[in-house]
Amino acid sequence: MLDLINPNEADRLAALHRYDILDTPPEESFDRITRLAKSALQMPIVLVSLVDADRQWFKSRQGLDATETPRNISFCTHAIMQDEPLIIPDALDDSRFRQNPLVTGEPYIRFYIGIPLKTPDGYNIGTLCAVDQQPRELSDEQINLLWDLARLVMDELELREIATTDSLTGAQTRRSFQLDVKREMDRVQRYKRPAAFITFDVDNFKVVNDTYGHAAGDAVLQSLASTCKANLRSVDLFARFGGEEFVILMPETDRSGAMSAAEKLRNIISDTPVVCGDQQVSVTASFGVTVCDPEDGSVESLLMRADEAMYKAKKAGRNRTVFLGGAEFFRMRRQKQFAQVDSHPANQLA
Repeated sequence: MLDLINPNEADRLAALHRYDILDTPPEESFDRITRLAKSALQMPIVLVSLVDADRQWFKSRQGLDATETPRNISFCTHAIMQDEPLIIPDALDDSRFRQNPLVTGEPYIRFYIGIPLKTPDGYNIGTLCAVDQQPRELSDEQINLLWDLARLVMDELELREIATTDSLTGAQTRRSFQLDVKREMDRVQRYKRPAAFITFDVDNFKVVNDTYGHAAGDAVLQSLASTCKANLRSVDLFARFGGEEFVILMPETDRSGAMSAAEKLRNIISDTPVVCGDQQVSVTASFGVTVCDPEDGSVESLLMRADEAMYKAKKAGRNRTVFLGGAEFFRMRRQKQFAQVDSHPANQLA
């Protein structure tokens, strides 16, 4: 299939990456839009699709399990080449798509409409798209509704970019945190001072939303954020990284201090049901902790390490705190790399 590339592709990708949204967790503000589109249009699949260099990645998805697909087979790659909606009434009647693996295989696309997501400076970074497994037509009213919802997606992206405080929880936004933490880490590395990163994630949060509703899910996140702000120091940085994941930077804090702080928060969360209307919702959270080592070179590597510690807490049964130091983390990564090399077909004996 033809690999379509915009003449100013480098600028388009730069515009996309400025939003710092790729590979972030689901967010209710975007999921609300796709749910509304799915219901209003009676479509089985609705996506917020962002077209990266070699893939389309879905910030929000209704009716589809995949989180991304290769760019060279994506319908959205065609949609971002124009400023009007791309409408394919029946993919089997379109020479561009009839042999596409997304048509001949899962999700068996027959109908497609993609509304370009255009940035204020004029770059199409993705689409709000809807898909059906049957051929169909949309009315002008339905197309205009999807246009309006696509504009809401861009409004959310713009608000997300400029906001320093998460509107739901009052925690810092991911972007604001990254700017502040860079300044703090410059100081930490310059003066060789201790600092700790803590990440935590609500256990089984999807079950909370599915069982009690999204209002209860929002109340849980607000309660957790209030707990953190009430029990952290004024010098600590606290952010919502998206979805149900939060991150804390604690300056002048060693392993013992960070583990103590994380355990305190974990116990409060576990012991304090969240009141939402006439319901009481009990939740737990899994925590990952790491501290700066002399060889640490970037904030990204420290966040990755704290994330890995949190995932170890999840795998160990949830509702616990796990510490992961630099030496153990680097050893784990080397073991994974060796395992990948050993399992490569070229290294297997015939």
